[in-house]
Amino acid sequence: MTEKKVTLSKRDRWYVMWHSQLLQGSWNYERMENGGWAYSMIPALRKLYPNKEDMAAALQRHLVFFNTQPYLASPIIGVTLALEEDKANGVEVDDEAIQGVKVGMMGPLAGVGDPVFWYTVRPILGALGASMAINGNILGPILFFILWNLIRIAFLWYTQELGYKAGAAISSDLSSGLLKKVTRGAAMMGMFVLGALIERWVRITFTLKVSEVPIQKGGYIDWNKLPSGAAGIKEALTQQADGRSLTNTKVTTLQDNLNMLVPGLAGLLLTFLCMWLLKKKVSPIVIILGIFVVGILFHVWGLM
Repeated sequence: MTEKKVTLSKRDRWYVMWHSQLLQGSWNYERMENGGWAYSMIPALRKLYPNKEDMAAALQRHLVFFNTQPYLASPIIGVTLALEEDKANGVEVDDEAIQGVKVGMMGPLAGVGDPVFWYTVRPILGALGASMAINGNILGPILFFILWNLIRIAFLWYTQELGYKAGAAISSDLSSGLLKKVTRGAAMMGMFVLGALIERWVRITFTLKVSEVPIQKGGYIDWNKLPSGAAGIKEALTQQADGRSLTNTKVTTLQDNLNMLVPGLAGLLLTFLCMWLLKKKVSPIVIILGIFVVGILFHVWGLM
């Protein structure tokens, strides 16, 4: 006798979408959006895993680290729903595959959401509402509220559905290794994007002086010979624009030497150190506190 297949209905997926609006409701510094993610999955997991032990295992599976732009989490949720549905119906989808897809997708999508929503759609709608409100029209803020939420909810729903259908297609052909290829490719893309952002996000500046060389006369601004008042300020700015130094000595710091070798090297090494510590099962909270303490001590000692 064939075992009855468990299928997520459109109503189930709709409830997941509504839950996902609280994705950042329990944001934390250790695993970031993991609590909101697990909460979003509850309507689907409750149907897929009626057994208490299976439900607990599924929730534990989704309480690992997760972080991306909250609206761009929807397509990832959709793919994950499809994979969980197949897993509940006996398809060989392991926990690492599900987590790999999540990690691989959240990196690239995180960089897309902010420019689209925070820097484009929301300012445009805000400007439209403000232009009406400034003239005393009460419809301004109301229009902004309605349009923003219509766009937001429509995007959450349709991208989640898109991810759900794509996830079902991926997991339907496990024999060819398509899921493993997609998982590996998504993970590689995510790591590539995160690696490219290290130089932008991780900034370390060593202020330790390596050398201090006097500058020849004419190479720096002689403040004593500047006219007083606005004319002096204008002359100083003109000389600085011409390349003159503000002081009569050239100070070279450790950071200047590192920048000449490999810009961003210190940030990259710190990232590798954090990755190594995480691999050794060191708590992220301990790592954050450690960086905080070391940064203060280095600043007090004049190293940073």
